[in-house]
Amino acid sequence: MKKILIIGATSAIARETARCFAAAGDALFLVARDPEKLTAVANDLKARGASRVESFEMDANDFDRHGLILHEAEEILEGLDIVLIAHGTLPDQKACEASFAETEKELRTNFLSVVALVTHLANDFEKKGAGTIAVITSVAGDRGRPSNYVYGAAKGATSIFLSGVRARLAKSNVAVVDVRPGFVDTPMTAAIKKNALFASPEAVGRGVYRAILKKKSVVYLPWFWRWVMAAVRFIPEFIFKKTSL
Repeated sequence: MKKILIIGATSAIARETARCFAAAGDALFLVARDPEKLTAVANDLKARGASRVESFEMDANDFDRHGLILHEAEEILEGLDIVLIAHGTLPDQKACEASFAETEKELRTNFLSVVALVTHLANDFEKKGAGTIAVITSVAGDRGRPSNYVYGAAKGATSIFLSGVRARLAKSNVAVVDVRPGFVDTPMTAAIKKNALFASPEAVGRGVYRAILKKKSVVYLPWFWRWVMAAVRFIPEFIFKKTSL
């Protein structure tokens, strides 16, 4: 039985990943900021076979509570094997362009809160010499695009941070998994017109689960996004800045 902490547990992708752990009979500690959604997700996971489900209400931007929540999870579950960080927001790019305050808010949520959590976790797992830290980032972090460069900057910075932490912890037998989904049909993308590139949260959630179990370093979901983004990264800048990508 594995012991798993999920931060941002009410997000569509995290919920599907948690269902995979529940079906395997694992123990789960769920963290999110909406108590009603948190209760609903917890009840669903209990019904799906989780050996234990506990929950804790917290806004990930409340940095002062990070240490407390990690301590609570470890105490209640009597240890932690895996932590999945899945919270985040999709900013209004135009609002960010008009206001640094908006940009700062989004960077705090999508980058700095992750850095704060991973810093705690890296130190704890390094001492234990075991564990897996997984973070949902995005293909948007692979290259800045006019339509979402604030979001992309936060995700790209997170991926670089995770790369450094992964290298640091490799000798301590701690895995750091960077999961980069492409377009996913979730409530967060409800306002975006859907096309053939959109994946379901169920498919991506199962992919996250497999990546965690295999302790992958970087995984693109669905798989084809690795090659899409490889092509995007190699577009010369003088051409790229003229495109509408």
